[in-house]
Amino acid sequence: AMSLDGRTAMATGESKWITSEQARADVHRLRARSSAILTGIGTVVADDPSLTVRVSALGDSPRQPLRVVLDRELRISPAARLFSQPGGVVIFTAETAQLRIEAITARGAEVISVPANGHGLDLMAVMRLLAQREINEVMLEAGATLSGAMLQAGLIDELVFYLAPHLMGDAARGLFHLPGLERMEQRIGLDIQEIRAVGQEWRIRATLAQPETA
Repeated sequence: AMSLDGRTAMATGESKWITSEQARADVHRLRARSSAILTGIGTVVADDPSLTVRVSALGDSPRQPLRVVLDRELRISPAARLFSQPGGVVIFTAETAQLRIEAITARGAEVISVPANGHGLDLMAVMRLLAQREINEVMLEAGATLSGAMLQAGLIDELVFYLAPHLMGDAARGLFHLPGLERMEQRIGLDIQEIRAVGQEWRIRATLAQPETA
């Protein structure tokens, strides 16, 4: 979800709510069709999300997707809300401290170690491990850093934006962190597949544009 000026949260991190109830219900429908929901530790620490499919949106007992958190240093609290919600939780980390791992597995989550580099966890390794579990549709709900990293790594097939009729200002937080884009020819093109109204918002579905050939 973002404002008309491309912002997802105020500078303080406040983001509830940018969009209407109708748009949020539509997000739950997208969650319900996904095999997993992927987020980063920054979002978990800031928002303490459930990342579940809301019961009222899709009947009394909707299937809950796997919740996946990328947490390089295993900073997640054992009291995080997602541990007390229905559905499985997998934490990918580079942390090896056994006591910290045991504190999380005691909450019912699975902790998986993956390589890391100077920018974070190896995203390709994460996606390969999810694919090995036959997880074929991953919904990314994350902040600008992880969203930008996934986009630049070529790991996003489709983008769904909910464009809300607000302006949030220059200090508010952006949708993607995309370092290194300095020239017009470096911009990332999108092909719009669908635009439709959802409540007071516009839902825009897009895919990455294929590079132009000479």
